[in-house]
Amino acid sequence: MSKAVLPKGNKKLLNAWAFYDWANSVYSLVIASTIFPIFFGALFRMAGIEKVLVFGMEIARTPLISYVSSAAFVCIAIITPLLSGIADYLGNKKVFMRFFSYLGGLSCIGLYWFSLENIYLGLGCYFLALVGYWVSFAINNSYLPDIAFPDQQDRISARGFSMGYIGSVILLLVNLAMILNPDVFGISGTAEAPAEVVAMRYSFVMVGLWWIGFSQYTFYFLPRGNAREGERKNLIFNGFQELRSVWRQLGENPLLKRYLGAFFVFSMAVQTIMLIAAYFGEEEIAWGSDSERTTGLITSILVIQLVAIAGATLTARASRVFGNIRVLIALNLLWIVICIYAYTVVTPLEFYIAAGAVGLVMGGIQALSRSTYSKFLPQTLDTASFFSFYDVAEKIGIIIGTFLYGFVAQVTGSMRNATVFLVLFFIGGVLLLLRVPKKIPGA
Repeated sequence: MSKAVLPKGNKKLLNAWAFYDWANSVYSLVIASTIFPIFFGALFRMAGIEKVLVFGMEIARTPLISYVSSAAFVCIAIITPLLSGIADYLGNKKVFMRFFSYLGGLSCIGLYWFSLENIYLGLGCYFLALVGYWVSFAINNSYLPDIAFPDQQDRISARGFSMGYIGSVILLLVNLAMILNPDVFGISGTAEAPAEVVAMRYSFVMVGLWWIGFSQYTFYFLPRGNAREGERKNLIFNGFQELRSVWRQLGENPLLKRYLGAFFVFSMAVQTIMLIAAYFGEEEIAWGSDSERTTGLITSILVIQLVAIAGATLTARASRVFGNIRVLIALNLLWIVICIYAYTVVTPLEFYIAAGAVGLVMGGIQALSRSTYSKFLPQTLDTASFFSFYDVAEKIGIIIGTFLYGFVAQVTGSMRNATVFLVLFFIGGVLLLLRVPKKIPGA
C-alpha cells in the first residue's frame, strides 16, 4: 500500500525519489563493475579453461559476457519505449518500476548459483539483472518532472547521485572485507569453492536484498503515475510513435542531428569501456595472487568513481571557458590516448594510472554530452520525447559497441586488440564533432 499522494515538490516525496539511487546503485558498482567480473574470471581460472561451450560455440569468457550484455541492451532498447507508452496512458509507472526492480534484485540473488556447469542459468540471471536495473532506472528518471518543479530538479538529481555513490561504496567495502577475510565473517569454503569465491556469491545475495529492501521506501511514497486524459489509441506502440516523431523533427534541426550523430558514435566506445574495464583488468593485468587481483580491481574501480566526480566538475568549468563542442573534441582525443595506452598496460600500477585517466574523462564526457544535447533542443519541443530518443540512441550504441568489442576479442584472441579497435569510434566522434558549430545557438 502507498501513503496518501504527496504534492509535487514535497520534500519527503523528493527524498523518496532520490533514495532509489541508494537502493539500486549497488548493482552498478558491486556487481556490474567489480565483484562479478572478478568472480566470473575466478570460475574460469579454477576450471583451468579460457573458453566455454555455449550456444553451440566455444567462446572465450570476455567475448561471452560482451555478447550477453549486447543482447540485454537489445531487450532494454525495445521494451523501454514500449513500457513508456503504456505507462503514460495507464498512469501505472510504479507497477512497472516495482516489477523490474524486483526482477533485477531477484536475478542478483540468482547469481549465487552461477557456475560453468549451469552456464545458461547464470547467464540468464546476469541478463535479467541488467534489464531490471536499466529499465527500472529509466522509469525512475521519468518521474523527475512529475515530482519536482524545474528549480528543484538539478538539486534533487544530484542528491540521488550522491546517495547512490555513498550507498554502493559502503556495501562494496563490506563485500571486500568479506572476500579478503572470510574467516572473520564465518565463511568457509571447499577445494572446489574457496572461501573467497563463496564470499563473492554472498555479495550477490546482499546486493539483491539491499536493492529490494531499500526500494520499499521509494515505492511507499512515489505516486502511481499520471494517466493521460482522452481516448487511448495505439496503447502498445505509443512510445515508438513518439520516437518516430522525434526522428522526423530532427530533419528540421540539422545542428541537433549532427550532434546526435557524433554522440552516437563516440558513446559506443565510452559505454563499452565502462562495461568492459573490469574484465580487461581481471584478465590482462599481472596481479600476482588472487587476493591482490581482488583488492587491486576493487581499488581501481573506486579510483574511477572518485576521479569521475572531479572530472565532471573540471569539464563543466572548462566548457564555460572553451565551449561544449571544443571540450568534447578534447575529451575524445584523450580517450584515443587512453585506448592506445591501455594496449601497453601490464602491471597493476599502470592499470591504476589508466583507471585514473578513465575516471577523469568518463565523468566529464557523460555529463557534458547530455547537457550539450539539451542546449540544442528548441524550447518549444517536447523535451521528454527527445530525451527518450537520446536514451534509446545511447542503448543502441551500447549494443553495437559491446558486440563489436566481443567479436574483435574473439576473432583476434586479445582484449588489447579490441580496446585499440575502439579508437576508430573516437576518431569518428572527433570528425563528426568538427561538423558541429562551436557556438551553440541560444546557449
